[in-house]
Amino acid sequence: MFFYTVTDSIESDLCVLESLKQRLDFRATLSRRWMGRLRRELAASSIAASTSMEGVRVDVQDVRRLLVGDAPADVTPDDAALVEGYRQAMEFALVRADARAFEWSSDLVLALQNFVLARSFARGAGKFREGTVRIADATGGTKYLPPGAEDVSALMLELMTWANEAADVPAAIVSAMVHVGVAAIHPFRDGNGRTARVCAALAMLRGGYRAPEFTGLEEWWGSHLGGYYSSFDCLGPVWDGGADVTRFVATHVGAQRRQAQTVAVRQVVERQLWGVLEDIVEEDLSGPSRWSDALFDAFMCRPITNRYYRGVVDIEIAAASSDLAKLRTAGVLAARGAGGGREYVGAPRLYRLVAERLGLAAELEPDASEDQSRDHVLAALAQQARDEDEFVAREPSVRYGAQ
Repeated sequence: MFFYTVTDSIESDLCVLESLKQRLDFRATLSRRWMGRLRRELAASSIAASTSMEGVRVDVQDVRRLLVGDAPADVTPDDAALVEGYRQAMEFALVRADARAFEWSSDLVLALQNFVLARSFARGAGKFREGTVRIADATGGTKYLPPGAEDVSALMLELMTWANEAADVPAAIVSAMVHVGVAAIHPFRDGNGRTARVCAALAMLRGGYRAPEFTGLEEWWGSHLGGYYSSFDCLGPVWDGGADVTRFVATHVGAQRRQAQTVAVRQVVERQLWGVLEDIVEEDLSGPSRWSDALFDAFMCRPITNRYYRGVVDIEIAAASSDLAKLRTAGVLAARGAGGGREYVGAPRLYRLVAERLGLAAELEPDASEDQSRDHVLAALAQQARDEDEFVAREPSVRYGAQ
């Protein structure tokens, strides 16, 4: 089923991925609170990207809130269920990746798709399609015609057999081949793209790429949709089991490398910011370490509700109310709205304290806004990281802000 050639470009990207793997596996020990924040942030970005690519109307801030039980009023119950289903699919993949008797199988892919579609019988969750499907182009015409339903089971078995026998194939290539294989066979009535992307993440986990930076490729695809969809053009207009999918493999492995580098860069910056906020909480505010979570979100321009905050730090409503009130009194948070709709955002003192801790206060204009202060701090940290780290210098494009 399909074939590919390992080009010089693919080989180069594989080498960088292996170097990144070694670097991230042996990095300095991270605090448990920061590692939990890191995994939650990357999960939110991945889920938001992959689900929104399939028409689920959520953004990353919606997903952050949904993952801690703070459902935004403008997210429908169906969309919320699909977000939760995708989260469960990723968790299931993580658990299965650790199984001693792991085996790629059609049942495994069916289970993942069942989670992805939130076990919705109406959407065809947990079963192969029974009819013909087609992939439409922008005009509504047929861009690609997958194999007939009668061939799906046999083709999925062939793909799973290849994956099981690919012990000597680099994980990033197995990830790409499983991804393009599931997408090309299109075995389901719904959920094919999301299931293919979860399978790709599972292949990386099975290959030893355990750091969360390697299992969130959906975020990259979501930001590069044109390149993602055009990479499937190598399949041709109709199913062809002998297609040369080198283009897809090259795009996939390259995206895997770029995403890992980009996220690694971002984490260098945000981890340093996190350390500064922990110092502020301990030394300037004399508060519990959990306050760092509220200040991190506030600094990144993410509105904080009581429900969201207590979901993140796992405390009762009264304790959350007390924390947020104290942070407001301390002048690092400001409140807007009232009652159940009240939100907390960063206040001027928060940005001044961070800038002072980093020795950047003198560079700020006296009348700088919160957004300008934040952007200046993040840009300075990013430049420092680029000056000190070879991997950062290679991939300098790091996006920040209220995401």
